[in-house]
Amino acid sequence: RKRKRKERGMSHRKFEAPRHGSLGFLPRKRSCRHRGKVKTFPRDDPQKKPYLTAFLAYKAGMTHIVRDLNKPGSAMHKKEVVEAVTILECPPMIGVGLVGYVETPKGLKALTTVWAGHISKECQRRFYKNWYKAKKKAFTKYHKKLAEDKESIEKELARITKHCTVVRLLAHTQISKVNLRQKKAHLMEIQINGGSIADKVEFGRGFFEKPIPVTTVFSENELLDVIGVTKGKGYEGVVTRWGVTRLPRKTHRGLRKVACIGAWHPSQVQYSVARAGQNGYHHRTEMNKKIYKIGQGVRTEGGKVVANNATTDFDLTEKGITPMGGFPHYGEVNEDYMMVKGCVIGPKKRVLTLRKSLRAPTRRWMLEEINLKFIDTSSKFGHGRFQTAEEKRKFMGSLKKDRVKK
Repeated sequence: RKRKRKERGMSHRKFEAPRHGSLGFLPRKRSCRHRGKVKTFPRDDPQKKPYLTAFLAYKAGMTHIVRDLNKPGSAMHKKEVVEAVTILECPPMIGVGLVGYVETPKGLKALTTVWAGHISKECQRRFYKNWYKAKKKAFTKYHKKLAEDKESIEKELARITKHCTVVRLLAHTQISKVNLRQKKAHLMEIQINGGSIADKVEFGRGFFEKPIPVTTVFSENELLDVIGVTKGKGYEGVVTRWGVTRLPRKTHRGLRKVACIGAWHPSQVQYSVARAGQNGYHHRTEMNKKIYKIGQGVRTEGGKVVANNATTDFDLTEKGITPMGGFPHYGEVNEDYMMVKGCVIGPKKRVLTLRKSLRAPTRRWMLEEINLKFIDTSSKFGHGRFQTAEEKRKFMGSLKKDRVKK
Protein backbone atom coordinates (compact mmCIF):
# COMPACT_ATOMS: atom_id res chain seq x y z
CA ARG A 1 0.00 0.00 0.00
CA LYS A 2 1.22 3.41 -0.89
CA ARG A 3 1.32 5.76 2.05
CA LYS A 4 -0.19 9.13 1.41
CA ARG A 5 2.46 11.81 1.79
CA LYS A 6 1.26 14.46 4.19
CA GLU A 7 1.32 17.88 2.53
CA ARG A 8 3.20 20.41 4.62
CA GLY A 9 1.50 23.81 4.81
CA MET A 10 3.31 27.08 5.50
CA SER A 11 3.92 28.00 9.11
CA HIS A 12 1.99 30.86 10.70
CA ARG A 13 2.46 33.12 13.68
CA LYS A 14 0.45 32.43 16.78
CA PHE A 15 -0.61 36.05 17.43
CA GLU A 16 -1.01 38.89 14.94
CA ALA A 17 0.65 42.21 15.81
CA PRO A 18 1.84 45.37 14.05
CA ARG A 19 5.58 45.60 13.39
CA HIS A 20 7.90 47.23 15.91
CA GLY A 21 9.61 50.46 14.85
CA SER A 22 9.12 52.59 11.76
CA LEU A 23 10.80 51.78 8.43
CA GLY A 24 10.27 55.40 7.36
CA PHE A 25 13.51 56.43 9.08
CA LEU A 26 15.83 53.89 7.44
CA PRO A 27 18.84 53.81 7.32
CA ARG A 28 19.33 54.41 11.04
CA LYS A 29 22.91 55.62 10.80
CA ARG A 30 24.92 58.59 12.07
CA SER A 31 24.09 61.86 10.38
CA CYS A 32 26.71 63.16 7.92
CA ARG A 33 26.08 66.74 9.10
CA HIS A 34 26.01 68.28 12.58
CA ARG A 35 23.84 71.29 11.72
CA GLY A 36 20.26 70.61 10.61
CA LYS A 37 19.77 71.08 6.86
CA VAL A 38 16.64 72.75 5.48
CA LYS A 39 15.61 70.37 2.69
CA THR A 40 12.46 72.33 1.80
CA PHE A 41 11.90 76.05 2.30
CA PRO A 42 8.35 77.48 2.53
CA ARG A 43 6.61 78.20 -0.79
CA ASP A 44 7.39 81.64 -2.19
CA ASP A 45 4.62 84.23 -2.51
CA PRO A 46 5.64 87.26 -4.68
CA GLN A 47 2.62 89.23 -3.37
CA LYS A 48 4.17 89.56 0.11
CA LYS A 49 7.08 91.79 1.13
CA PRO A 50 10.52 90.08 1.22
CA TYR A 51 11.22 88.16 4.44
CA LEU A 52 13.70 85.57 5.80
CA THR A 53 12.54 81.99 6.31
CA ALA A 54 15.05 80.46 8.78
CA PHE A 55 17.37 81.13 11.73
CA LEU A 56 20.00 79.30 13.82
CA ALA A 57 19.76 78.88 17.61
CA TYR A 58 21.50 76.94 20.40
CA LYS A 59 19.63 74.68 22.84
CA ALA A 60 20.15 75.86 26.43
CA GLY A 61 17.78 73.66 28.44
CA MET A 62 14.23 73.31 29.75
CA THR A 63 12.02 74.86 32.42
CA HIS A 64 8.27 75.18 33.03
CA ILE A 65 5.69 77.96 32.88
CA VAL A 66 2.22 78.66 34.27
CA ARG A 67 -0.49 80.19 32.06
CA ASP A 68 -4.26 80.43 31.73
CA LEU A 69 -5.65 78.03 29.12
CA ASN A 70 -7.85 79.69 26.50
CA LYS A 71 -9.88 76.77 25.15
CA PRO A 72 -13.67 77.38 25.11
CA GLY A 73 -15.63 74.16 25.61
CA SER A 74 -12.84 72.47 27.57
CA ALA A 75 -13.10 71.70 31.30
CA MET A 76 -9.75 73.48 31.70
CA HIS A 77 -10.89 76.69 29.99
CA LYS A 78 -9.62 79.80 31.88
CA LYS A 79 -7.82 77.58 34.41
CA GLU A 80 -4.10 77.54 35.12
CA VAL A 81 -1.97 74.93 33.37
CA VAL A 82 1.71 74.07 33.89
CA GLU A 83 3.65 73.30 30.72
CA ALA A 84 7.23 72.29 29.91
CA VAL A 85 9.15 74.67 27.62
CA THR A 86 12.58 74.70 25.97
CA ILE A 87 14.87 77.74 26.00
CA LEU A 88 16.86 78.38 22.80
CA GLU A 89 19.58 81.04 22.84
CA CYS A 90 19.44 83.13 19.66
CA PRO A 91 22.32 85.61 19.32
CA PRO A 92 21.91 87.84 16.21
CA MET A 93 23.23 86.33 12.97
CA ILE A 94 25.45 88.27 10.54
CA GLY A 95 24.74 88.45 6.78
CA VAL A 96 27.85 87.78 4.67
CA GLY A 97 26.68 86.93 1.16
CA LEU A 98 23.99 86.23 -1.44
CA VAL A 99 23.56 83.13 -3.62
CA GLY A 100 21.43 83.11 -6.77
CA TYR A 101 19.92 79.86 -8.10
CA VAL A 102 18.65 79.03 -11.59
CA GLU A 103 15.99 76.38 -12.18
CA THR A 104 17.17 73.50 -14.41
CA PRO A 105 15.51 70.18 -15.41
CA LYS A 106 17.65 68.51 -12.71
CA GLY A 107 16.74 71.02 -9.99
CA LEU A 108 18.25 74.25 -8.70
CA LYS A 109 21.78 75.18 -9.79
CA ALA A 110 23.84 77.97 -8.17
CA LEU A 111 24.61 80.70 -10.70
CA THR A 112 26.85 82.96 -8.63
CA THR A 113 27.72 84.01 -5.07
CA VAL A 114 28.36 87.58 -3.89
CA TRP A 115 30.27 88.02 -0.62
CA ALA A 116 30.36 91.00 1.74
CA GLY A 117 33.37 93.34 1.94
CA HIS A 118 34.38 92.10 5.41
CA ILE A 119 34.08 88.58 6.84
CA SER A 120 34.80 88.01 10.53
CA LYS A 121 37.38 85.54 11.87
CA GLU A 122 34.74 83.26 13.40
CA CYS A 123 33.14 82.90 9.97
CA GLN A 124 36.51 82.39 8.21
CA ARG A 125 37.25 79.51 10.60
CA ARG A 126 34.36 77.63 8.93
CA PHE A 127 36.44 77.36 5.72
CA TYR A 128 39.40 75.67 7.47
CA LYS A 129 39.86 72.27 9.06
CA ASN A 130 42.78 73.45 11.20
CA TRP A 131 42.79 77.21 11.84
CA TYR A 132 46.04 77.59 13.82
CA LYS A 133 48.09 75.75 11.15
CA ALA A 134 46.43 77.55 8.23
CA LYS A 135 47.80 80.59 6.39
CA LYS A 136 44.46 82.35 6.93
CA LYS A 137 44.28 83.62 3.35
CA ALA A 138 40.53 83.07 2.85
CA PHE A 139 38.86 85.90 0.85
CA THR A 140 42.07 88.01 0.59
CA LYS A 141 42.07 87.85 -3.24
CA TYR A 142 38.29 88.42 -3.38
CA HIS A 143 38.47 91.50 -1.16
CA LYS A 144 41.50 92.84 -3.08
CA LYS A 145 39.57 92.50 -6.35
CA LEU A 146 36.58 94.20 -4.71
CA ALA A 147 38.73 97.15 -3.60
CA GLU A 148 40.17 97.60 -7.12
CA ASP A 149 36.90 97.14 -9.04
CA LYS A 150 33.91 98.18 -6.93
CA GLU A 151 31.51 97.66 -9.84
CA SER A 152 32.22 93.90 -9.98
CA ILE A 153 29.77 93.30 -7.10
CA GLU A 154 27.08 95.31 -8.94
CA LYS A 155 27.58 93.20 -12.09
CA GLU A 156 27.14 89.94 -10.13
CA LEU A 157 24.03 91.26 -8.36
CA ALA A 158 22.63 92.32 -11.76
CA ARG A 159 23.25 88.75 -13.04
CA ILE A 160 21.32 87.33 -10.07
CA THR A 161 18.44 89.77 -10.72
CA LYS A 162 18.32 88.91 -14.43
CA HIS A 163 18.68 85.11 -14.46
CA CYS A 164 17.84 83.66 -11.02
CA THR A 165 14.53 82.41 -9.64
CA VAL A 166 15.66 81.71 -6.04
CA VAL A 167 17.77 84.03 -3.86
CA ARG A 168 19.31 82.94 -0.55
CA LEU A 169 21.17 84.95 2.08
CA LEU A 170 24.41 83.53 3.53
CA ALA A 171 24.45 84.25 7.26
CA HIS A 172 26.56 82.98 10.17
CA THR A 173 26.02 82.79 13.92
CA GLN A 174 28.00 84.87 16.43
CA ILE A 175 29.25 81.84 18.33
CA SER A 176 31.59 83.99 20.46
CA LYS A 177 28.48 85.45 22.16
CA VAL A 178 27.34 81.99 23.28
CA ASN A 179 28.96 80.28 26.26
CA LEU A 180 30.60 77.45 24.23
CA ARG A 181 34.17 76.26 23.69
CA GLN A 182 33.73 76.30 19.92
CA LYS A 183 35.08 79.30 18.00
CA LYS A 184 33.98 78.28 14.50
CA ALA A 185 30.68 79.93 13.51
CA HIS A 186 27.83 77.99 11.90
CA LEU A 187 27.07 79.21 8.37
CA MET A 188 23.84 78.61 6.46
CA GLU A 189 21.80 79.73 3.44
CA ILE A 190 18.50 81.37 4.36
CA GLN A 191 15.98 81.64 1.53
CA ILE A 192 14.42 85.05 0.92
CA ASN A 193 10.71 84.75 0.08
CA GLY A 194 8.29 87.46 -1.10
CA GLY A 195 8.60 90.28 -3.63
CA SER A 196 10.29 90.26 -7.04
CA ILE A 197 13.87 89.03 -7.62
CA ALA A 198 15.13 92.63 -7.59
CA ASP A 199 13.35 93.18 -4.24
CA LYS A 200 14.91 90.00 -2.81
CA VAL A 201 18.43 91.05 -3.91
CA GLU A 202 18.01 94.54 -2.42
CA PHE A 203 16.54 93.07 0.79
CA GLY A 204 19.37 90.54 1.19
CA ARG A 205 22.07 93.09 0.41
CA GLY A 206 20.73 95.28 3.22
CA PHE A 207 21.84 92.61 5.74
CA PHE A 208 25.50 92.53 4.63
CA GLU A 209 27.80 92.87 7.68
CA LYS A 210 24.79 93.72 9.88
CA PRO A 211 23.28 91.78 12.81
CA ILE A 212 20.01 89.96 12.09
CA PRO A 213 18.03 89.59 15.35
CA VAL A 214 15.65 86.66 15.75
CA THR A 215 12.69 89.09 15.86
CA THR A 216 13.21 89.89 12.14
CA VAL A 217 12.36 86.26 11.30
CA PHE A 218 9.94 85.06 14.01
CA SER A 219 7.32 86.54 16.33
CA GLU A 220 5.51 85.34 19.45
CA ASN A 221 2.54 82.90 19.10
CA GLU A 222 3.92 81.78 15.71
CA LEU A 223 4.59 78.16 14.66
CA LEU A 224 7.98 76.94 13.47
CA ASP A 225 9.72 73.73 12.43
CA VAL A 226 12.86 72.59 14.28
CA ILE A 227 15.52 70.80 12.21
CA GLY A 228 18.52 69.22 13.90
CA VAL A 229 20.48 66.11 14.82
CA THR A 230 19.22 64.03 17.74
CA LYS A 231 21.19 63.05 20.84
CA GLY A 232 23.62 60.22 20.02
CA LYS A 233 23.21 56.91 21.91
CA GLY A 234 25.90 54.75 20.25
CA TYR A 235 25.52 51.05 19.36
CA GLU A 236 22.35 49.61 20.93
CA GLY A 237 20.39 46.35 20.83
CA VAL A 238 17.04 45.55 19.21
CA VAL A 239 14.87 46.07 22.31
CA THR A 240 16.02 49.70 22.77
CA ARG A 241 16.57 50.51 19.09
CA TRP A 242 13.36 49.04 17.64
CA GLY A 243 11.16 48.41 20.70
CA VAL A 244 10.72 44.67 20.07
CA THR A 245 9.41 42.47 22.89
CA ARG A 246 11.83 40.69 25.20
CA LEU A 247 11.81 36.89 25.00
CA PRO A 248 10.72 34.68 27.98
CA ARG A 249 12.94 34.59 31.07
CA LYS A 250 14.38 31.09 30.50
CA THR A 251 15.51 31.75 26.91
CA HIS A 252 18.91 30.23 26.02
CA ARG A 253 21.68 32.67 25.01
CA GLY A 254 19.93 35.89 26.01
CA LEU A 255 16.45 37.29 25.83
CA ARG A 256 16.89 40.86 24.47
CA LYS A 257 16.87 39.51 20.93
CA VAL A 258 14.73 38.87 17.86
CA ALA A 259 13.84 35.15 18.03
CA CYS A 260 13.59 34.52 14.28
CA ILE A 261 15.37 36.83 11.86
CA GLY A 262 13.78 35.27 8.76
CA ALA A 263 12.58 32.17 6.88
CA TRP A 264 14.84 29.60 5.19
CA HIS A 265 14.04 31.21 1.84
CA PRO A 266 14.71 33.93 0.70
CA SER A 267 18.09 32.93 2.14
CA GLN A 268 19.14 36.38 3.36
CA VAL A 269 18.07 38.64 6.19
CA GLN A 270 15.41 41.09 4.98
CA TYR A 271 15.96 44.84 5.42
CA SER A 272 12.78 45.13 7.51
CA VAL A 273 14.00 42.80 10.30
CA ALA A 274 15.01 44.62 13.51
CA ARG A 275 18.79 44.42 14.08
CA ALA A 276 21.21 45.97 16.59
CA GLY A 277 23.19 49.05 15.51
CA GLN A 278 23.57 52.83 15.78
CA ASN A 279 20.86 54.62 17.73
CA GLY A 280 20.59 58.43 17.89
CA TYR A 281 22.57 61.19 16.14
CA HIS A 282 19.99 61.07 13.34
CA HIS A 283 18.89 64.06 11.25
CA ARG A 284 15.26 64.86 12.11
CA THR A 285 12.61 67.56 11.53
CA GLU A 286 9.87 68.37 14.07
CA MET A 287 6.88 70.26 12.69
CA ASN A 288 4.72 72.98 14.24
CA LYS A 289 6.37 74.00 17.50
CA LYS A 290 4.64 76.94 19.21
CA ILE A 291 6.68 80.02 20.18
CA TYR A 292 5.61 81.11 23.68
CA LYS A 293 8.00 84.03 24.13
CA ILE A 294 10.92 85.84 22.49
CA GLY A 295 12.96 87.55 25.22
CA GLN A 296 15.55 90.30 25.03
CA GLY A 297 19.09 89.52 26.17
CA VAL A 298 20.88 90.98 29.18
CA ARG A 299 21.65 94.64 28.41
CA THR A 300 23.04 97.82 29.99
CA GLU A 301 20.64 100.75 30.47
CA GLY A 302 21.75 103.95 32.19
CA GLY A 303 24.93 102.32 33.47
CA LYS A 304 22.99 99.42 35.07
CA VAL A 305 22.84 95.80 33.93
CA VAL A 306 19.21 94.89 33.20
CA ALA A 307 18.27 91.19 33.31
CA ASN A 308 14.48 91.12 33.65
CA ASN A 309 13.62 88.94 30.65
CA ALA A 310 11.69 86.39 32.76
CA THR A 311 9.35 88.93 34.39
CA THR A 312 5.64 88.69 33.50
CA ASP A 313 2.58 90.90 34.13
CA PHE A 314 1.56 88.62 37.03
CA ASP A 315 5.04 87.87 38.42
CA LEU A 316 6.78 91.25 38.81
CA THR A 317 9.95 89.80 40.37
CA GLU A 318 12.93 91.17 38.45
CA LYS A 319 14.74 88.06 37.25
CA GLY A 320 16.52 86.71 34.17
CA ILE A 321 15.68 83.53 32.28
CA THR A 322 18.84 81.79 33.54
CA PRO A 323 17.81 79.56 36.48
CA MET A 324 19.66 79.52 39.82
CA GLY A 325 23.09 78.01 39.20
CA GLY A 326 22.66 78.22 35.41
CA PHE A 327 21.27 75.71 32.92
CA PRO A 328 22.91 72.30 33.59
CA HIS A 329 25.63 71.50 31.01
CA TYR A 330 25.09 74.90 29.36
CA GLY A 331 25.53 77.89 31.69
CA GLU A 332 24.01 81.36 31.44
CA VAL A 333 21.74 82.75 28.73
CA ASN A 334 22.77 86.39 28.14
CA GLU A 335 21.64 86.86 24.52
CA ASP A 336 18.13 87.00 23.04
CA TYR A 337 16.25 83.79 23.66
CA MET A 338 13.22 81.96 22.32
CA MET A 339 10.84 79.91 24.45
CA VAL A 340 9.25 76.97 22.59
CA LYS A 341 6.52 74.66 23.90
CA GLY A 342 7.65 71.14 24.80
CA CYS A 343 10.98 69.50 24.05
CA VAL A 344 13.17 69.80 20.96
CA ILE A 345 15.77 67.64 19.23
CA GLY A 346 19.31 67.14 20.50
CA PRO A 347 21.37 67.64 23.68
CA LYS A 348 22.32 70.94 25.31
CA LYS A 349 24.58 73.21 23.21
CA ARG A 350 23.35 71.60 19.95
CA VAL A 351 22.86 74.04 17.07
CA LEU A 352 19.29 73.92 15.72
CA THR A 353 17.83 75.25 12.48
CA LEU A 354 14.51 77.03 13.01
CA ARG A 355 12.39 77.25 9.86
CA LYS A 356 9.12 79.05 9.16
CA SER A 357 6.31 76.50 9.30
CA LEU A 358 5.57 74.69 6.03
CA ARG A 359 1.98 73.84 6.92
CA ALA A 360 -0.79 76.36 7.50
CA PRO A 361 -2.24 76.30 11.06
CA THR A 362 -5.38 74.14 11.17
CA ARG A 363 -5.92 73.36 14.88
CA ARG A 364 -7.33 75.71 17.49
CA TRP A 365 -4.26 75.52 19.77
CA MET A 366 -2.08 76.69 16.87
CA LEU A 367 -3.87 80.05 16.79
CA GLU A 368 -4.16 80.47 20.57
CA GLU A 369 -2.62 83.64 22.03
CA ILE A 370 -0.28 82.84 24.91
CA ASN A 371 -0.21 84.98 28.08
CA LEU A 372 2.42 83.73 30.51
CA LYS A 373 1.74 84.14 34.22
CA PHE A 374 4.94 82.68 35.65
CA ILE A 375 8.31 81.41 34.37
CA ASP A 376 10.20 79.05 36.69
CA THR A 377 13.84 80.04 37.36
CA SER A 378 14.56 77.75 40.32
CA SER A 379 17.65 75.52 40.23
CA LYS A 380 17.50 72.68 37.69
CA PHE A 381 20.19 70.81 39.62
CA GLY A 382 18.14 69.53 42.54
CA HIS A 383 14.68 70.31 43.94
CA GLY A 384 14.92 74.07 43.41
CA ARG A 385 13.21 75.98 46.25
CA PHE A 386 14.14 79.56 45.33
CA GLN A 387 13.43 81.63 42.23
CA THR A 388 16.17 84.24 42.78
CA ALA A 389 19.38 84.60 44.81
CA GLU A 390 17.76 87.45 46.78
CA GLU A 391 14.84 85.22 47.79
CA LYS A 392 17.28 82.57 49.00
CA ARG A 393 19.24 85.16 51.00
CA LYS A 394 16.08 86.39 52.75
CA PHE A 395 15.04 82.86 53.70
CA MET A 396 18.45 81.54 54.76
CA GLY A 397 19.62 84.66 56.60
CA SER A 398 23.31 85.52 56.92
CA LEU A 399 25.53 82.54 56.17
CA LYS A 400 29.02 81.74 57.41
CA LYS A 401 30.56 82.48 54.00
CA ASP A 402 28.97 85.96 54.03
CA ARG A 403 30.44 86.69 57.49
CA VAL A 404 33.90 85.49 56.35
CA LYS A 405 33.75 87.93 53.42
CA LYS A 406 33.04 90.83 55.79
